[in-house]
Amino acid sequence: MDGVGSFGAGRAGAAFHPISFVQQPQTVLRILSWIFSMVVFGSIINESYVNIGSERLYCIFNKNYDACNYGITVGLIAFLACIFFFVLDMKFQQISSVKDRKKAVILEIGFSGFWTFLWFVGFCFLTNQWQRTTPDELPLNQGADAARAAIAFSFFSIFTWAGLTVRAMQKYLLGTDMSLFTTDHLVGNQTIQPLPTVPGVETTDTYQNPPFTENLDSNAPTYQVPIY
Repeated sequence: MDGVGSFGAGRAGAAFHPISFVQQPQTVLRILSWIFSMVVFGSIINESYVNIGSERLYCIFNKNYDACNYGITVGLIAFLACIFFFVLDMKFQQISSVKDRKKAVILEIGFSGFWTFLWFVGFCFLTNQWQRTTPDELPLNQGADAARAAIAFSFFSIFTWAGLTVRAMQKYLLGTDMSLFTTDHLVGNQTIQPLPTVPGVETTDTYQNPPFTENLDSNAPTYQVPIY
């Protein structure tokens, strides 16, 4: 996986590199998910309501308002969530607390996994309602392209959000690398400073005095070598 360190990020407070960030698979998946969600709810809002012989607007998915509301809700929340997690990815490396990083990764795993499931349900729901729609309910095939686009990009969103879930799981499994943080972040681990040394004095001697020696009596007579 790209990036090493605490939950896939580098040293806290390191410089942010936009080019490297955009090239990451997680960022690519995030941008695709953002585009796909925008297509889904945009198509439904703009062209998936038609009036058939009256002023009242009907949902083109078998006149089922729940189908249109479901697609709009899931797509709109996914659109906003992509923006939120995109900003979180940019700021993730600036988070110095390991616990906060862990919470952010767990949040991403839970949301991405849940939204993968919702996109799967939405794809099945919209497909089923579209199959039940009769040609009489869509004069001149009105809104058909928008309905197909919503169904297609709902299907694509399943894989992009599943990919985001896998990437978040990989980030979580990397765990915590405490060596990337300075000692200020560690409790009870003080930096040991070396003892100062005096120039010209050797500090490698183990003994203060030479071993196996005794103090000599200053009053004892000294032996003089006789001269012949």
